[in-house]
Amino acid sequence: MERIELRPGYSISRVIKGGWHLAGGHGQIDENQAIKDMRAFVEAGITTFDCADIYTGVEELIGKFIKRYKSDFNSGDLPPLQVHTKYVPDYNALASLSLADTTKIIDRSLNRLGIERLDLVQFSWWDYQFDNYVATALHLAELQKQGKIRHIGVTNFDAQHLKEILDAGVEVVSNQVQYSVLDHRTETDMEALAQAHNIPFLCYGTVAGGFLSDRYLGATDPEEPLENRSLIKYRLIIEEFGGYKLFQEALEILRYIGENHGVNIAEVASQYILQKPMVGGVIIGARNKNHLTRLEKITSFELDDDDIGLITSIVNKSEGPKGPVYDLERDKEGRHGRIMRYNLNED
Repeated sequence: MERIELRPGYSISRVIKGGWHLAGGHGQIDENQAIKDMRAFVEAGITTFDCADIYTGVEELIGKFIKRYKSDFNSGDLPPLQVHTKYVPDYNALASLSLADTTKIIDRSLNRLGIERLDLVQFSWWDYQFDNYVATALHLAELQKQGKIRHIGVTNFDAQHLKEILDAGVEVVSNQVQYSVLDHRTETDMEALAQAHNIPFLCYGTVAGGFLSDRYLGATDPEEPLENRSLIKYRLIIEEFGGYKLFQEALEILRYIGENHGVNIAEVASQYILQKPMVGGVIIGARNKNHLTRLEKITSFELDDDDIGLITSIVNKSEGPKGPVYDLERDKEGRHGRIMRYNLNED
């Protein structure tokens, strides 16, 4: 599995195991099997796991995995694990967050994972009208000085507000963003800042919750209610992209390219993003080790100029989504914002 250094001495696998699918919203989880599957991912070289303080039970599950195989990590039988979590303050707390509040959540993540230092904390902020996001980022920097955090990243920050954090002196090593064949908002205002400050993108939504896969090629538009929140979210992105018909045209092109490389649509979609400027890794929400064979193929081939040209031809037909990173989702009254859950720590 390919790797990349986010900073000297800190490398991650370019395919990252996502944790949202283990939070219970995508089907029942067998804890013992999930822990065994985590070992299989690490053995395959996918050593970087993504989770969040608001993903119900996921930090605890990874903590149990670390505890069960502690001796194997210590002996070198398993390669080092990198755990990336998030700090997502509740919407209702944004106006009054203190260092004590931030410390409480970070300590909770440390306790859940059973570790002494968090490898990467990715800071998220629901609404910029509450302007103490810079102060809160500085709280994380203080906890970094105390040794509780190794690296600080952000998630879903646009260029304007990320620059304010950088100008305050916080070293940010990554930005987790939604980036896919269907969503190029990262290119609107973020690429130049990322290049200037060496802030790689860790990309989610690369396969659009499973929509960018052979399963949906030629399939009729799924009827509501959709089976999980991922599909609800990314069906809205398909609409922003230009609708289900254009989406099918995109799948046909990805399938054609995949046949030339001996891979499926999802692998082409993922490799397309991995070859984009400043992309450090893609986060794939694989629930179990049955997906490993496909994940290992993502970095086994490279798209050539003709492949990229074909994908660009369909992207150029798209209508959107438009605007800065996460701008649509930040509107609580809009159709993207209405599906969000804003106070999961409070709940």
